[in-house]
Amino acid sequence: MIAKTYGCSVTGVDAALVTVEVNVLSGNKFFMVGLPDNAVKESQQRVESAIKNLGFKMPRKKIVVNLAPADVRKEGAAYDLPIALGILAASSQVAADTLESYVIMGELSLDGKLRPVKGVLPIAIEARKHKYKGFILPKENASEAAIVNNLDVIGVDTLEEAIQFFEGTLNIEPTVVDTREIFFHTQNEYDADFSAVQGQENIKRALEIAAAGGHNVIMIGPPGAGKTMLAKRLPSILPPLSLQEALETTKIHSVAGRLGAGATLISRRPYQAPHHTISDVALVGGGGNPQPGEISLAHNGVLFLDELPEFKRTVLEVMRQPLEERRVSISRAKVSVEFPANFMLIASMNPCPCGYYNHPEKECVCPPGAVQRYLNKISGPLLDRIDLHVEVTPVSFDQMTADRKNESSTEIRERVIQARELQTSRFKEAGIYSNAMMPSQMVKEVCKINSAGKTLLKTAMERLGLSARAYDRILKVSRTIADLAESEEIKIEHLAEAIQYRSLDREGWAGS
Repeated sequence: MIAKTYGCSVTGVDAALVTVEVNVLSGNKFFMVGLPDNAVKESQQRVESAIKNLGFKMPRKKIVVNLAPADVRKEGAAYDLPIALGILAASSQVAADTLESYVIMGELSLDGKLRPVKGVLPIAIEARKHKYKGFILPKENASEAAIVNNLDVIGVDTLEEAIQFFEGTLNIEPTVVDTREIFFHTQNEYDADFSAVQGQENIKRALEIAAAGGHNVIMIGPPGAGKTMLAKRLPSILPPLSLQEALETTKIHSVAGRLGAGATLISRRPYQAPHHTISDVALVGGGGNPQPGEISLAHNGVLFLDELPEFKRTVLEVMRQPLEERRVSISRAKVSVEFPANFMLIASMNPCPCGYYNHPEKECVCPPGAVQRYLNKISGPLLDRIDLHVEVTPVSFDQMTADRKNESSTEIRERVIQARELQTSRFKEAGIYSNAMMPSQMVKEVCKINSAGKTLLKTAMERLGLSARAYDRILKVSRTIADLAESEEIKIEHLAEAIQYRSLDREGWAGS
């Protein structure tokens, strides 16, 4: 007898339907075909043990399991549950009437319990797309899948529960999640707030500008000046995620297996801070079965690279294309996948190897030329993609102990949202939504300056020795500053403030 169950394979951030066909014939061997990897092949032992431990019989006949389409590689242990149910149905131990109405996924333990699997959200979306009645999966994944409406999400703890559900002896209510309530209730909850930051007003201002225009930032300052603390608070002033952005972000984290048990929709902007020992593949994504990297996990959020010069040069260079195109394309011999990577890059670094170059109190002990060599670890093309260079100085004792009320993240965020709304209106026909995304041709149209502004910019570039690559960046940042001020024109003061955020472009900054 032939029985069919349905599962899904996940490639990139999308799922594709897989038909699990099981045929029990006369003979005595177990065959699995359809390009299964080792984890799928080993399901025979897990399935047999689970079936026997629940008091059912593993057929002592020839069993053929076909995973169709047969030319697509199947990976992972999530096919255990559909294979087990298929075997029981094909051997007439379980009623097969309703099996074909559900997508079924889950990893079995030897005693028949179910373990959580990855990529549940894209699988649920695919199940709804093909108009399946429901989705049977481990209970720990049920809240995640229930984000998708018009689909009965049935969470089960064991293979026995799944059998009883299909036999009609156990009624399991579908898991229901009020996506909008969760989304709007938690999107403003952040662990860190700018109200706790004493001093550093100039850095707060720079991060507000960065958030308002979607600009990348690098902070240069000595150890203990507060660079990491400030970067952690940046997501709290970014505009709230839209529901569509939240779904995109949750899909990526689902595929990567980064959603915890019982997790639902990600409603806050992600913040990823990989260690400087990270590899190229871990940062941008890849592997035999391509998985999203840190830059995709930071999609719609913030990627923080602490101690930027300590990262391997090759790791930093692979970020150049994603920073420009806001996506990552990974090609293999048989598959090509694309992961979204629209993130804000926030980097920090010491000004020199010892960390105290230009320190107001401590003396730098680096030998001549060491500062420039340290800065040269970061390539010009990468710096070209960073709009704001901010020098961070240590907070004085008086500032740390001052009894004053600091502006909260909520107050700053309101100004950022207002500036973003202006940009959304400005670029609604261009397919972009922030000043940082403007191409060079659009900069000339949108960032027009008067003759006095041109004179100031020319003088600044000549006297400060600013490089040519700084020109567009200054104009984009000045446009954002004007948006924060609700000004239609870019004024002299907006340009002047933008010019000061190009520290690393200045000739002689590192003593050269």
